[in-house]
Amino acid sequence: MNVLLSALRNDWLEATAVAFGIISVYLSVRQNIWSWATAIVNVLFYFLVFRQAKLYADMGLQLVYFALSVYGWYEWLYGGTNRTVLKVSRATPKMSLVLATVVMVSVAVLGTLFARATDAALPYLDSTTASTSLAAQWMMTRKVLENWAVWIAVDVVYVGMFIYKSLYLTAGLYAVFIVLAAMGWAQWKRSYAVDCQSRAGAAVPA
Repeated sequence: MNVLLSALRNDWLEATAVAFGIISVYLSVRQNIWSWATAIVNVLFYFLVFRQAKLYADMGLQLVYFALSVYGWYEWLYGGTNRTVLKVSRATPKMSLVLATVVMVSVAVLGTLFARATDAALPYLDSTTASTSLAAQWMMTRKVLENWAVWIAVDVVYVGMFIYKSLYLTAGLYAVFIVLAAMGWAQWKRSYAVDCQSRAGAAVPA
């Protein structure tokens, strides 16, 4: 009976996290500010899900996601020129190099820590997906178009990892995320092109 109740509780937590995850990413694709509020609910539930699955890097990542969701909420509202709404931008070579370096260092440190000091499942793979996701999430807070390409790559890995850990609802969620990320790339790219045309038109002398 205790095992059954525990399984039902876990399924309920995971199902709720999945629902809010889909809503949050869909709203992000639409550049809707409420994506951050639903993201906060999503990460709180996934903190509990990952703790039970012993995916400690992803569990800790939810705390960082919480902070980034609050930051992203503010930045999307006031991060643009003269504290206006933030517009879509592109990643610079410097940004890409810095983020790649941070991810590699993070994987080395977290993977070694979890492998030696905990009973973490898949410590290095878990650390890789967690660190890469963190970089992608930061890019999203700044409305950097390439965040969607990073999400597509990491979500493919996540699907396999969650199937291996028998988190089938979450694996399905990340499969949906791949589709939503592709939609996000297309919609944000169009938004970026429109903004560039508007700026070019405004720069032409009357």
